[in-house]
Amino acid sequence: MTDLVFLLAGMILALAAFVLVQSLWSFRAQTPKDYAGTLPQLDIRQALQGPILCDGVIYGPAGRVTSRFVADMQGDWTGRSGVLRESFRYDNGSRQEREWHLTLGNDGSISGTAPDILGEATGRQSGATVCLKYRIRLPESAGGHVLDVIDWMYLAENGALINRSQFRKFGIKVAELVATMRPGIDAQRTAAE
Repeated sequence: MTDLVFLLAGMILALAAFVLVQSLWSFRAQTPKDYAGTLPQLDIRQALQGPILCDGVIYGPAGRVTSRFVADMQGDWTGRSGVLRESFRYDNGSRQEREWHLTLGNDGSISGTAPDILGEATGRQSGATVCLKYRIRLPESAGGHVLDVIDWMYLAENGALINRSQFRKFGIKVAELVATMRPGIDAQRTAAE
């Protein structure tokens, strides 16, 4: 009986240590406050304005690349309201369209909606970063699951955004996305199509 108690106590301690590490030192533990004052200062209205080229990969739960994609985006802002149109092309030949409607608050808060987002995305720009949290419904072709998303964008000196997103179901990471978004039009990509 004593061995069973020690085993259970060890399992509880291991689980508590895992939860502590996740809450204090992981990707999910970042806050906008961590990046306050970092440069270059990000203004989402400039970073997501005009034509944007995006290239990225999606990792599955085991950390292996499960999909690659390219996307053409177009951001248009009027004052503190913006629309970001996204047109994705995946390596399996599938395509996806999304249209975000974004609002920037006077305090740096951000809210947004899109057809596959449940409720409203909320977040904040701070220093050289933007963070958004939301729930997304995957297309039926991908199982139709509803996932919790933490989406961080980091502004580089050259104006590119590096995007890292984690997707979770029941608190367990099921996918991760890493992408770059660059302003401008890529003549080679256009010519190749």
